[in-house]
Amino acid sequence: FFEGPRYVFEPDRRDFFKLAGAGIVVCLFLDDVVGQQPRQGQGFGQRGPSELSAWLHISETGKVTVYTGKAEIGQNIRTSLSQAVAEELRLPISAITMVMADTDLVPPDAGTFGSMTTPQMAPQLRRAGAAAREMLIDLAAEEAKVERSTLVVADGKVTDPASKKAFTFGDLTKGKKLTKAVGPNAPVAPAKEWKLAGTPVPKVNGRAIVTGAHKYSPDIQRPGMLFGKVLRPSALNSTLASVDLKDAKAMPGVVVVQDGDFIGVAAPTEFQAEQALEAIKAEWKTSPQPSSKELFDYLKKNAGAGGGGGGFGGRGGENRGSIEKGFAAADQKVEAKYTIAYIAHAPLEPRAAVAEWQEGKLTVWHGIQTPFRARNDLANAFHLSPDKVRVIVPDTGAGYGGKQSSEAAQEAARLAKAAGKPVKLVWTRAEEFMWAYFRPAGVIEVNAGVTKDGMITAWEFHNYNSGGSAISPKYDIANVKTVFHPCKSPLRQGSYRALAATANHFARECHIDDLAHAVQKDPLEFRLKNIKDERFRAVLEAAAKQFGWGVKPPAEHGVGIAGGFEKGSYVATCAEVVIDKTGGRVFVTRLVTAFDCGAVVNPDGLKNQIEGAVIMGLGGAMFEAIEFENGKITNGRFARYRVPRFSDAPQLETVLMDRKDLPSAGAGETPIVAMAPAVGNAIFQATGQRLRSMPMVPHGLKV
Repeated sequence: FFEGPRYVFEPDRRDFFKLAGAGIVVCLFLDDVVGQQPRQGQGFGQRGPSELSAWLHISETGKVTVYTGKAEIGQNIRTSLSQAVAEELRLPISAITMVMADTDLVPPDAGTFGSMTTPQMAPQLRRAGAAAREMLIDLAAEEAKVERSTLVVADGKVTDPASKKAFTFGDLTKGKKLTKAVGPNAPVAPAKEWKLAGTPVPKVNGRAIVTGAHKYSPDIQRPGMLFGKVLRPSALNSTLASVDLKDAKAMPGVVVVQDGDFIGVAAPTEFQAEQALEAIKAEWKTSPQPSSKELFDYLKKNAGAGGGGGGFGGRGGENRGSIEKGFAAADQKVEAKYTIAYIAHAPLEPRAAVAEWQEGKLTVWHGIQTPFRARNDLANAFHLSPDKVRVIVPDTGAGYGGKQSSEAAQEAARLAKAAGKPVKLVWTRAEEFMWAYFRPAGVIEVNAGVTKDGMITAWEFHNYNSGGSAISPKYDIANVKTVFHPCKSPLRQGSYRALAATANHFARECHIDDLAHAVQKDPLEFRLKNIKDERFRAVLEAAAKQFGWGVKPPAEHGVGIAGGFEKGSYVATCAEVVIDKTGGRVFVTRLVTAFDCGAVVNPDGLKNQIEGAVIMGLGGAMFEAIEFENGKITNGRFARYRVPRFSDAPQLETVLMDRKDLPSAGAGETPIVAMAPAVGNAIFQATGQRLRSMPMVPHGLKV
C-alpha cells in the first residue's frame, strides 16, 4: 500500500499461495524497484516497495495464469507481457491467461505509467517463466529418470527425445503445490534467441475488441445498480455558499447525498440522475482567478511558489563547466523564450467507476492507471483497512497519464454507501475537461553560444513550471546549465504522456535549428557535429535516410528534423509541411520517425505505439490549448477544443531500430517528443518564421 510519500508493502506471502490452488506457484522477489511516479507535487526518484513480487501459476490441467498489477489502457501490454512468458515456457501465446490490475489477485504495483512496463515488469515475468521452466524440467527428469540436459520443453510438454516419454505441464504439477523464490539470475533467453518475443503476434482479445464484445470500464453492470451524478461547483476553487435539496429528495427512487461540499445523487437511470441534479439549487462563492491570456506572465511571477499545485516533476537539471567561459568562446549567441499551453488528455473514455459494498467490503471497478493507489485512497476516505477494499481495472479506453487519481472511484463509493446499492458513475465530457488535470503549461528560456565552425560552446536552459523531464541535452556541450523552476499553477496539472519531455524537446530542438541557421549549417550536419552518443546519432541518420534528407523541397513546402530521448529510448522525426499562403493553413503532409527502444518485443505493437504518439503529438504541436478565465474552462468540449482529425493525418513512415544487444525499453512516451520541433523547424524552413509557442498555429499562420 501507499503510505505518505513512500510506497510500502509488507505482505503475508502465504496470501499469494491461497489464491493459486494446486500446481506450481513461482514467486519473484526483487530488492528494489525505482522510478515510481509520485503523487502530484511530490518529487521523483523515490524508492518503490522494498519487495515486489510477481507470480505465475501452472494448474493441474496445465493452464498457465500470469498475474501483474499493470493495467491495459490501450498500449497492448497484455499481448507483449504474454509474449514474454510464452517465450520462456516455450508455449503459444494463446496458452497464457493474463490477470491484470485486480488488487485482490495481483501483486502490489505502483501503477502503469512512465513507460516502465516493458523494462521492469516484462523482465520480472520473464524470469518467473524461466524459473518455472527449469522447475518443470527438474520434475520431468525425476519422473523419467534421465539427465535434465536431455529434456526438451515445447508446446506445454517436457519431452525426452530418446525414450519418447512426454509429460504435460499438468502431469508434472498434478497434486503438487510447489513454490520457489527466484533471484535476478534466472536463465532467460537472450533477445537474439527469441522465437516468439520479437515477432508481430496478433493482439490478444483483438477480435472481441473490434467487434465490440470487449467490456470496458463504462460497460460494467451490477445487479440492482443505480446511476450516479455529482454536483460540481460553478468554477474552480469555489466553496459552497448555500444549497436547497428538497426538490431532488422528493423525486421517487432518487438518493441524495450531502457530505460537506460533496453533493451527489443516485437514481435508477442516468436520465433520472441528471434530472435530480438539475433540481438542486446551489450557490457558490468564488474569487477572481487568472486567465489563459495572462498565463505565462503569471507563471514567471509565481516562480518558486510550487507548493500546492506547482510544476509537475522537478527532477533533472544540470550544471557543468562554466557558462561564462562558454559564452566568451562563442562567435554567435542565440537567446529566445518558448511557451507551452495547458492541454487536456482528451481520452475517448472519460473517468468511470462502479462501486459496490458487501458485508463491509468495498469493490470498485475503475478505469485507472494506479489501482493500488486507488485502493489506498479509498481505504483512507472510508476508514477501512486496505484488505477491505478491492479495485479491479477493466480494460480502459486510454489514459495518457491522465487517469492516476481516484476521484471518480471515491464519488461512486460515497453514493453506493448511501444508497445501499451498487452505483455507476461516468464523468461527462464537460466534467472531464473541467475537473480532470492538465499537462502543465510552461515558459522556457534558452540562451546558447556557438562558434562559426558549428560547435556549441554554451547552453543555458530554464524551464518554468512544465517540468524537468529530459531537461538536460545529450549534445556534447562542455558548458551547460539547466534549471527547472516550480511555479504556482492556476489550473490543476499532472502527468501527461512523456511529461515535460515534449516541452523541453520543443524548445531545445527548435533552438538547435536556430543555432545551425546562425552559422549557416545544415540542421542534420550541425546536430551530428555536436553529438557523440551513438544511439542518438543512429536514429537521426536513419530518419534522415528514410526521409531523403538533403533534397530541396518544392515551393511552399518545408522540411525539418528533430531528435530526442527519454525513458531509455531515442527518437528522431523528419517532417514535411505545406504552407497555404492564401488561407494561412499549415498542412503536415509527411512524418518519418526512427525509434530505438532496445530489443523490440512486438514490432506491430511498437509501430502502433509510435504512430499513435505521433498523431497525438500533432494536436499539442499545432492547435490544442486549454482556454480559461476566472476559474472556468471556456473551451471544454470537443466542438471547441481542437484535437487531430482524420483530415490532419499525414503520411506516416516508421523505422524500427531493433537493438538485440540492448534491454527492451518502454515505447509509450518517447515517440511523441520530436514531432513538434520537427514540424516547427519545417515551418521555419518554408517561411522564415520561428514559432516559439505550443500550439504553433491554433488560428492559422500569418504569412
